[in-house]
Amino acid sequence: MYGVDAYLAVRRAVMVEGVSQREAARRFGKDPRTIKKMCSFSVPPGYRRSRPAVRPKLDPFIPIIRQILADDLQAPSKQRHTAKRIFQRLRDEHGYAGGYTVVKDYLREARATALEVFVPLAHPPGHAQVDFGEAVAVIGGVRQKIHFFCMDLPQSDASFVKTYPAETTEAFLDGHVSAFAFFGGVPLSILYDNLKLAVARILGDGKRVRTRAFTELQSHYLFADRFGRPGKGNDKGKVEGLVKYARLNFLTPVPVVPSFDALNVDLLARCVARQNDVLRGHGETIGARMAGDTAVFMGLPATPFEPCDKKPARVSAFSLVRYRGSDYSVPTRFGHREVLVKGFVDAVVICHGADVIARHVRSYQTADFVFDPLHYLALLERKTGALDQAAPLQDWDLPAEFAILRRLLEARMETRGRREFVQVLRLMEVFCAEDVTAAVRGALSLGAISFDAVKHLVLCRIEKRPPRLELSAYPYLPDATVKTTKAADYAILTTGGVA
Repeated sequence: MYGVDAYLAVRRAVMVEGVSQREAARRFGKDPRTIKKMCSFSVPPGYRRSRPAVRPKLDPFIPIIRQILADDLQAPSKQRHTAKRIFQRLRDEHGYAGGYTVVKDYLREARATALEVFVPLAHPPGHAQVDFGEAVAVIGGVRQKIHFFCMDLPQSDASFVKTYPAETTEAFLDGHVSAFAFFGGVPLSILYDNLKLAVARILGDGKRVRTRAFTELQSHYLFADRFGRPGKGNDKGKVEGLVKYARLNFLTPVPVVPSFDALNVDLLARCVARQNDVLRGHGETIGARMAGDTAVFMGLPATPFEPCDKKPARVSAFSLVRYRGSDYSVPTRFGHREVLVKGFVDAVVICHGADVIARHVRSYQTADFVFDPLHYLALLERKTGALDQAAPLQDWDLPAEFAILRRLLEARMETRGRREFVQVLRLMEVFCAEDVTAAVRGALSLGAISFDAVKHLVLCRIEKRPPRLELSAYPYLPDATVKTTKAADYAILTTGGVA
């Protein structure tokens, strides 16, 4: 193969200086056919094969190679055949006697022709794409995997990103509700992959059976749904690109934040700031182009949508309801009843009929127990013997005054005093803990050690009136005089007389 410099010298001699091709062949020491070729092309044309290469040893094994490559499409990407492994299988399993290089060269060509090519798409305004991504963050000092919901508007490239502890139904629903509020409207249609949060199953004819939660969301907001081909992420390439962009630009370096709320506030600010960017191929900012999307959006419904997962459950004998592996308490009077559990991203709400009977902070721990001590006080008032071993009260961080009050009540009234202490705790079923604590503190300072005194002080604090715990404040009541007992006073019991 001759270089461009050789072509230049020969072509100048023949075409400018008028040297014949035969003379040029003698001058440059080249074959006349080469000189003719150099005069025909201004640069080296490269090697051109006139007919396909003949591979007598490999050709009989090409169907086997094609079958291996077809099977690899169904295998995990990290467990697919390399050229070396295919060569080893051909040699060991099928008796191939050729070399490795010819196998490698054939695979390079076969894999290149098998790669998918795509058609550039135009995106009309008013439509969206949704997907979830995964990343790592340090939340409240704990390094953990997080999941983030992404909604992309392909026409304008406007984006919304929000993180969650897990990719659950309630996170899926909450992501939509939050995104619609962020954009100020509802897209005409949303494109998804076939995630199980939206698609319960795909029938043989390709028809999707939606999950109940997704159907409720769609019925509330009335957007149309579209689904990509199974396993084809490129069908929703815009939101796939947003997932990658958010991970590399919003969540790198690894975020260190006190809570998910703090992280989501930061992500929301980044989504707003990104609207000032001008992307390649566009003359306007993302925010300016987003106006075209929001102009055709549907309006938000008048009533809000509850982004929660709803599951029926039965209360156990321990007044516990299980939701996603963790147990949550309800008041003991609902034991063995049928209830409805509403699982939100940050809360678990338990309903009996139309009434909310319990509300807890959501736990993402495995086999966790979430108690509200107030739920068990009515039962403990009857079963005071279980007071010290009651698990729901073990981690109840009460002020020290409550322990002093209990000790004094039990010292004076024993079992009855323990019951009165539980009655004092039950005041927090009606009144706030701060008012009850202040009343207990006041009762101790006055020496009025009883449930009635504490209740009286709570009511006085709420009604903003002075307490009336001294008999001198009630002159119309009879004055009681208690004398000191003497041993001689008991002599009357032996004489039968009257003292």
